[in-house]
Amino acid sequence: MSRFQTKPTQHRNDRRPGSARGRPDNLGEVIFEFFAVGNSVKVCAVDPRTGTEVVIVGPVNAGEAALRKAAMAKLSYILEKDRPQPLNRRGTLV
Repeated sequence: MSRFQTKPTQHRNDRRPGSARGRPDNLGEVIFEFFAVGNSVKVCAVDPRTGTEVVIVGPVNAGEAALRKAAMAKLSYILEKDRPQPLNRRGTLV
């Protein structure tokens, strides 16, 4: 029997400036799913606002907090990477 949950869990990001929690600023609510597969755990993290989903795989003995942190870091990276960059030009865009 695995010690990880197999049902989705939700997490609210309540990071304030100067917070020691170390969570990314751009994440609001995140849905996590944990699936134990042999000696590994598959963690899916979903941003409900955009529907973006990332998946990581880690060892069973890594601990739930470490796996959540890694999944949130990857989700934050993907969301930041996919964000359109502003134009740094003068003039009018038509």
